Amino acid sequence: ARAFWPGPMTLILQRSEIAKDFVTGNQNTVGIRVPNQTLALQLLNEFSKIGGKGIAAPSANRFGQVSPTTAEAVREEIGAYLSAEDSILDGGPCLVGIESTIINCTSLNPQILRPGFITSQMAEESTGLKVDNPNTEIRVSGNLETHYAPSAKVVLNREPHSGEGFIALSEFQTPAGVYRLAAPKNVEEFARELYQALRLGDLKELTSIVVQVPKGEGLAEAIRDRLAKAANS
Repeated sequence: ARAFWPGPMTLILQRSEIAKDFVTGNQNTVGIRVPNQTLALQLLNEFSKIGGKGIAAPSANRFGQVSPTTAEAVREEIGAYLSAEDSILDGGPCLVGIESTIINCTSLNPQILRPGFITSQMAEESTGLKVDNPNTEIRVSGNLETHYAPSAKVVLNREPHSGEGFIALSEFQTPAGVYRLAAPKNVEEFARELYQALRLGDLKELTSIVVQVPKGEGLAEAIRDRLAKAANS
C-alpha cells in the first residue's frame, strides 16, 4: 500500500464490521483501493469529512461488458439505467485503461487474482515475499473465463480481412479495407486505448475485431488476460 497507493492496485483483505454483506457479496474478504485520480480523491476526502469510511464502488459497466474509460463511455454503458438524481463525474480519460491489479493479502504470501499495471515482480520487490498461485475460491471482478467483451467477435493474432476491425501496435500495417481502431506505439498506450477501441468497433457496427496481442511480461500479460476473456465471449 505504501509503495503503490494511490494507484491501480486493489488489495483483498479480511473484512471488518464496516464492510457489510452488500459490499462484500457475503464474502469474508473485501477489496480495497485508493485510486490515483484527482477528482476521485477529492470525492473520498469530502466524504471522509462528513464521517464516511469509504465508498462502495463497483465498475461502471454492465456485467461482462467492456469497461468504460471515459465519462462518455459510462453514459453509453449505463446512462439508460440512471435516474435524474444520479451524476457522472468526469475526471478525464483513464490513465492506465485496463482495470487494477487485484492482490490477495489474506494468505502468507501475496497472490495476484487479476493481473494489471502492478506486476508480480513489483509486488515481490515491494514485500520481499514470493507471489503464490492464486486462491480461486475468492470471487473478484473479471476472473471469469469470459469477460470484457464487445458485441463484435474478438479474434486474436491473425491477419484481418476486409470489413473487420483491427487493433495492433503501430508497427503492424493495416490491410486494405480494414478499419484501424487503434495503433498504439507501446504497451502502455495499448492498455490505455484498448477498451475505447473495442467500443469504437461496436459503434461502427463491426461484426469482428482482430487484435494482434502484445508480447512480453508485466502490463502485456494483463492485456493478454483481458483479450483472452473477450475472445472467449
